[in-house]
Amino acid sequence: MAPKPKPHPAFHSVQYALRVLETVARHGGGVSDSQLAKEAGLPVAHLTPLLRMLRREGYVEEIAAGVYVVGDSLLLLGSGASRREALEAKLQETLTALRDTVGAAVYISRYIDGEVKITQMADGPHTPKVNEWVDFRSAAHASAVGKCLLTQLDQNGRRDHLSRHKIARLTSRTITSERVLFSKLDSQPPTVPVLDLQEYAVGTVCAAVPLTAGSSVGCLALSLPIEHAHRLRAAADTLNRKAAPVVLSLAL
Repeated sequence: MAPKPKPHPAFHSVQYALRVLETVARHGGGVSDSQLAKEAGLPVAHLTPLLRMLRREGYVEEIAAGVYVVGDSLLLLGSGASRREALEAKLQETLTALRDTVGAAVYISRYIDGEVKITQMADGPHTPKVNEWVDFRSAAHASAVGKCLLTQLDQNGRRDHLSRHKIARLTSRTITSERVLFSKLDSQPPTVPVLDLQEYAVGTVCAAVPLTAGSSVGCLALSLPIEHAHRLRAAADTLNRKAAPVVLSLAL
């Protein structure tokens, strides 16, 4: 059984962010950044960009210079049935902002009960979504989303998936050999976006990065029409850098 890839860097950022949020929540009247660094066990160099992200996402609020309290976004999450709705709304807000930043349709996909599922997305008139001409559940071998999810499974998990969803040629670029596919998945660095260069659909290019929240398997992806293919790598790099807020929403 092959070991699972190491967690994506965004995962580590989120672990630190959760530690910071727990510390802020313990101090109802506010806590200074120096005290935060001490109690959360984080160097200031790590804390500063984390606080910037948490403020931008509304999870903490700076009430005085270097003093922080729990922000509105965290308070809105509450508990019970409304919590799930609030989390989904927050996640959609984050995805919409990310769509505008990368200039592409963005998606969250999860591997649930042995199937590839798109759970949330943000598209628009100038950022069209992928035309799902073949069910994503049957195209994990060809799509960036599917390949990114498969990289997070061990060999047995991958073989189980492909035993239920046979590899089919969708375009002239589709990998149709299980051996070649597994070799590419094994050589995929966890810190580098997975690309789909017209392997799923002619006229569309995609990229995906892992979302590691707990034990769940997920990914964050984007798609672009082929005429914008020259922007794919830059957009994918931005997606990679901006993954932490999305993972945080999933982890809360």
